[in-house]
Amino acid sequence: MTSPLTDSQFEYLQSLRRELHQMPEISGEEEQTAARIALELGRAGADHIWRGLGGHGVAAEFRGAQDGPTVLIRCELDALPIQEISQAPYRSRIEGRGHLCGHDGHMVMVLGLALALKKRPARGRVILLFQPAEETGAGAESVINDPRWPALRPDFAFAYHNVPGRPLGEIGLCQGVSNCASRGMKIRFDGKTSHAAAPEDGLSPASVMADLMKGLPALGPGGEMGADFALATLTHVQLGEASFGIAPGAGELRMTLRSQTDARMDQLVQEADAQLVEVVAKTNEQVGAVRVNVTWHDVFLATVNDGAALDLAGQATESLGLTANIMDQPMRWSEDFGRFGLDGAKAAMLFIGSGTAQPQLHNPNFDFPDALIPVGVSLWVEIVGQLLNGPSVGIAPTKARDA
Repeated sequence: MTSPLTDSQFEYLQSLRRELHQMPEISGEEEQTAARIALELGRAGADHIWRGLGGHGVAAEFRGAQDGPTVLIRCELDALPIQEISQAPYRSRIEGRGHLCGHDGHMVMVLGLALALKKRPARGRVILLFQPAEETGAGAESVINDPRWPALRPDFAFAYHNVPGRPLGEIGLCQGVSNCASRGMKIRFDGKTSHAAAPEDGLSPASVMADLMKGLPALGPGGEMGADFALATLTHVQLGEASFGIAPGAGELRMTLRSQTDARMDQLVQEADAQLVEVVAKTNEQVGAVRVNVTWHDVFLATVNDGAALDLAGQATESLGLTANIMDQPMRWSEDFGRFGLDGAKAAMLFIGSGTAQPQLHNPNFDFPDALIPVGVSLWVEIVGQLLNGPSVGIAPTKARDA
């Protein structure tokens, strides 16, 4: 593989990645990161830049000489609410925040494509999207709902995520579902406190919570991937106050539901709701009317790859001489990128190995490997080149929109 980056460009992108790493901003708060990205896109000579998309999202347009398809390359702006453990000189400067999923690296790989697009494609246009709030599942939907989105809507859309535990630079290609659906279930219980010497005078949610802590995980035991795969994970429990003298009067329980398909998720949600109603009714017959409130959070639909888009990515991987990992099952973790496919684009979520000894995503010592930058940039350049510089890929060209 011959890198499209010069040595000085790589050094600049590496320095920028480490700068971004020091200033992590979590979902919905990516204001300074977005401003920095917009500045870089302006320096790269973008034909038009959109700011504040669906929150703090940023997009840039690079137009070809002739009309043709629109290709969107997407990455993420947000970091995580996790304290970084690192001795690196560029470690996070923000307490309790860290780029521990590699979004800083994803951003600079897309900016590397922006540098390569100084030489415009023969036709069509490239949209580089720096999306907010991926970690909460809200970002893609908010971008698509932005009134300016129709001017950006692509024919093809691509993204990738680094994958620890896989060889550095290996490209993962998954037919069909590439990432599972998931959503968070938060259950709030409200009763009445009492003296610990007279618990019968209060309304404690302890027994109903105990039953649900056993019953809800059994709805999704995990196991082998497939259409029936379902996993229910207990992630948080809080009951009463940290005291020996108070019988609890309130509590909270959080579950994450996960499935390979959206249809199985719908079924899993119904099963969880039904079990909650049954357990609460049974318990309240014994202890009284504990009030229950359920809310849903971090809703991710399953990400499903389009066959034509995935084939293009496979051809680009082969052309560059990169190693392809033809995956036989999707990632268990979720991605909101799938919403771009539901919006009409031929979309593919790709994976890029970040090293067999690399700490896992969301570990407090994760750090994106800078050696991946030229690999990622090369793949983006090759995919864009195949679509917009090579032979027609068999879709009706769209006229480049006026900004």
